[in-house]
Amino acid sequence: MSESVIFHVRCRPDVEPEEYQRVLDVLADISPLIQPVPPSAVLAQVGGVLRLHGVAPDELARRVRVRALLHGVDVRIGVADTWATAATASARTGPGGVLWLPDPRAVAAFLGPLPVDALYGVGAAQAATLRRYGLHTIGALAAMPEDVVCRIVGGKNGRTLRMRARGRDPRAVVPLRQPESASIRHDFNRDMLDRVLIRAALLDLVAELARELRGRGQIARALTLSVRLADGSRVERTRKLPTPSGHTEDLRTAVWKSWDALAFQRARVRRVTITAEELTAAEDGPGTQLSLDPVREARLRIEPVLDRLNARWGHPVVWPAGAYRRAS
Repeated sequence: MSESVIFHVRCRPDVEPEEYQRVLDVLADISPLIQPVPPSAVLAQVGGVLRLHGVAPDELARRVRVRALLHGVDVRIGVADTWATAATASARTGPGGVLWLPDPRAVAAFLGPLPVDALYGVGAAQAATLRRYGLHTIGALAAMPEDVVCRIVGGKNGRTLRMRARGRDPRAVVPLRQPESASIRHDFNRDMLDRVLIRAALLDLVAELARELRGRGQIARALTLSVRLADGSRVERTRKLPTPSGHTEDLRTAVWKSWDALAFQRARVRRVTITAEELTAAEDGPGTQLSLDPVREARLRIEPVLDRLNARWGHPVVWPAGAYRRAS
């Protein structure tokens, strides 16, 4: 088996930003080498962690897919030794959702009969040009001399496409820095008028978002509250935090101010979304300053203890009382 084992994880095209972030979080637990390919795909280099997980690449991909499904996101995963081949495979996984191409023979057998426009990176205009010259399949493109392909679609493009048709792609998975925003949302199962239940949902989202930020070691400079109404319209309010923070209390205060500023009377709410923006590493922030408020100081001290407790059980076991709802 090749040292390079790349997952190309394909979400549905209309995936929501917060769903996409959940997929990134799942993959970050599997490998440190992940590269977002916005808006709906992610690359992961898992060749170096297979021994750690103790499973074959296809089994690890299935575990990723199950974990994503538990977060409400259906993904398709192509597994190969190159980026382009894995991306081509992720579009043709079939009902199982995972397609592994373990060696060059499997790659050639998979790519060869596919239509030329199925090759990752081939645009509609390029595919039409290739077909005009009789190159209808990826196998035909791979077999054509390089100089001929270069004359058809141009030098650099020709070399790149022919290499990919032969299962070669020198690009590596390049880990990117932490995302600059994080979103979380709640969808009500009916258009909601009850302001107590709406505030409970908001508090639940704030607590979960703050826990996520602290787990990543990030702090937010701003929060955006987005409210989807029953008629499909959306209203947003963005508020800068006085000091960048990942503390639940600070995020909650900003969300309450944004919610109160909306001044809804009888509006029916269908969805609420909170987005933490302008994220930076916690160590780059102002640090924890001594508070003269003993209640706040106690909350800040207990926060990491509660985070460890909730992480130990894998789900919130100690949570703000106001976040518990009679119905959703």
